[in-house]
Amino acid sequence: MRVRQWGRDLAMGVRFAFAGGREGWMRAVLTAVGVGLGVALLLLTTALPNALAVRDDREAARNDLYYGDTDTEVSRSDHSLLIAQSGTTFRDKNVRGRELEPEGPRAPLPPGVEKFPARGEMVVSPALKDLLESGSGKLLRERLPQRIVGTIGESGLIGSAELAFYRGGQDLAQKLGGGGAARIEKFGLSQGSSEDMDPVLLLLILVVFVVLLMPVAVFIAAAVRFGGERRDRRLAALRLVGSDSRSTRRIAAGEALAGSVLGLVFGAGFFLIGREVAGSVEVFDISVFPSYLNPSPVLALLVGLAVPAAAVLVTLFALRGVVIEPLGVVRTAKPARRRLWWRLLLPLGGLAMLYPMVGQGRDEGDFNQYLVTGGVVLLLVGVTALLPWIVEAVVARLGSGGVAWQLAVRRLQMSSGAAARMVNGIAVAVAGAIALQMLFAGVESDYTKNTGYDVSLAQMEVTLGDGQPLGPSAEKFRRTEGVRQVYPYSGGYVGERRTDPVLGTQVTVADCASLREVATLPSCRDGDVFAVRGADYDTDTQKLAKAGQTLYLDPSYEGDVKNSEVPWVVPSDMKQAQTRPDPTGSERGGFLITPKALPAAAGAALEGQLYLKLDESVPDVRDLVRNTAATIDPLTEPMVWQSVQRADRYTAIRTGLFVGAACVLALIGASLLVSQLEQLRERKRLLSALVAFGTRRRTLSLSVLWQTAIPIALGLLLASVVGLTLGAVLLRMAGNGVRVDWPSVLSMTGVGAAVVLVVTLLSLPPLLRLMRPDGLRTE
Repeated sequence: MRVRQWGRDLAMGVRFAFAGGREGWMRAVLTAVGVGLGVALLLLTTALPNALAVRDDREAARNDLYYGDTDTEVSRSDHSLLIAQSGTTFRDKNVRGRELEPEGPRAPLPPGVEKFPARGEMVVSPALKDLLESGSGKLLRERLPQRIVGTIGESGLIGSAELAFYRGGQDLAQKLGGGGAARIEKFGLSQGSSEDMDPVLLLLILVVFVVLLMPVAVFIAAAVRFGGERRDRRLAALRLVGSDSRSTRRIAAGEALAGSVLGLVFGAGFFLIGREVAGSVEVFDISVFPSYLNPSPVLALLVGLAVPAAAVLVTLFALRGVVIEPLGVVRTAKPARRRLWWRLLLPLGGLAMLYPMVGQGRDEGDFNQYLVTGGVVLLLVGVTALLPWIVEAVVARLGSGGVAWQLAVRRLQMSSGAAARMVNGIAVAVAGAIALQMLFAGVESDYTKNTGYDVSLAQMEVTLGDGQPLGPSAEKFRRTEGVRQVYPYSGGYVGERRTDPVLGTQVTVADCASLREVATLPSCRDGDVFAVRGADYDTDTQKLAKAGQTLYLDPSYEGDVKNSEVPWVVPSDMKQAQTRPDPTGSERGGFLITPKALPAAAGAALEGQLYLKLDESVPDVRDLVRNTAATIDPLTEPMVWQSVQRADRYTAIRTGLFVGAACVLALIGASLLVSQLEQLRERKRLLSALVAFGTRRRTLSLSVLWQTAIPIALGLLLASVVGLTLGAVLLRMAGNGVRVDWPSVLSMTGVGAAVVLVVTLLSLPPLLRLMRPDGLRTE
């Protein structure tokens, strides 16, 4: 009987939502839009695991080169394929590239490719094709001059914006065995088992998901309470015709249920639109195909059930302290003072759940994911519980001021709860963002290392392939626009015998100016030879530095007879040099030799390297260097020097945070705008009455601005306190000292304030339209 009564009351509320005329439909649509935006983001979140899994599967299916796999030697056959990496970089975007040379009619095709391109031809991804055909891709087109004969299908790409190509190769067999080419019989080579995830990185992932999803839940909870004041009058009318208080609350819950169900429909539509849009955008170098974004059926069903249930529960909870009588709602009088004690229990409970893991770090296994999730959720929910109390306590004590100020303060004193609900979501988002920024800043040093590269001396490095002459190559780079200085070096090893040498050391060949960058020389002219002292791990140089001794050059010190047939006699006038960190940050030992001190045949036994100093003011200077390198050897890709390097997984998690934060900020702005428009619509008659009595439009506009600014200032202040507290606890959990990243705190707070300011400015045109005397008309 009780279940049947619940059903009847909820059904009546649904009918009121859709049968209340224009006002009813407007209220239902606003609620649906607010809920729909949140549902769309939730559906996107449920689709992320599948999208990541599909990207990994596509990457695994096309995997072709696994360096270090020496146990799977492949011999030539009618189903073997020669393949070489020929990828490049264009304006900081990676371009995946391969050269293909089939050795038989049954050679495997890469995924997404219908036929092998011949020499001088290539197949490209749709995004790369568009880039090469555009004016902005002119420099890259010079580097990839091959004729485009097809496009790579979706099965061969990991994202819609990925830049990739396959081109025809020739004579790749000569580059087997360390020359950059390999022979395979299939694509999808196994990469082996993955290493375990660092516990601190797992902690980061957990917190990122909670922080990004909490504002969505808060916005959905706020959206189902749109139209509160008009709803109160309808509920009073129901009491007048005989409905008891419990049935009235259930009917109100039915109205919220109708809006949330309609919001599910809107959310599905928004998600499908966003799904298609996602196929044409790239965020932080991450792109997907629309087919990747398929929500998990179980998670999608959970969203479909949880949102309507939450709408009913939130409405019943909101009306728990409201006395609805036939002549009105008690809320129109001064509301009862909010109590603080139970609101403090939420953040304190969150801290209690996180406290047992303080100091755990990465040495005691994984963090308890349930305690982490529960603790962070309670702390962030504590923001939504404390903010109404703070707003009420502060606005009750605000003094007199101008007319706009008095209108705003009086409005906040009468409905501080509605004002707090409007900014709850932004406060939760800012609190979580501050905590995450503190955690990322605190652990960044653990995943960042100094490369040692002297970026003031050079910014790029080019390693020449076998047979590439050093002198002519260096001259080409000197003639390249934007290259200020070229430091050319040839390197290899020497041993005391042709094969299997017992003693060996490093050899560096360069002119005097370049040698002075790698060691301290007493004096230098072409023809000099230096033996380096003081280098770490160099114990053989002084043993080999005996005048008249014959040594044998080997570029890789592998004792290969073919490369060890170039003899070199140690001169009698050898000088001593003192080691020092070279431009790469390492110490060079062995022999430093000027070009005239080596026989002409020695060039074939050495590997060339060039360090390039660039003029950064020249547009696209790095791509100009890459173009020059491609004319020397298509498989040569210059390396850009960086002073620091971050771990790939840490960088991926931080990129995921930025992508998610961008989506959440978009939701925050849209939801706040919908909420602001709903509140203005509720007050249409009041605004029209004030204008009719002579209130200036500027005064009303300023009052609306103050009504937004006061709660948001209090919300951001509370968010900063909670965010700093949560960030400090998370840092202690990770085993790091507490350090406040004040620039991040201020930037996150500024972003939150900027979002609210933009929403307020966008709401001014509708506000001006509402401030007309004809708003007093009643139908």
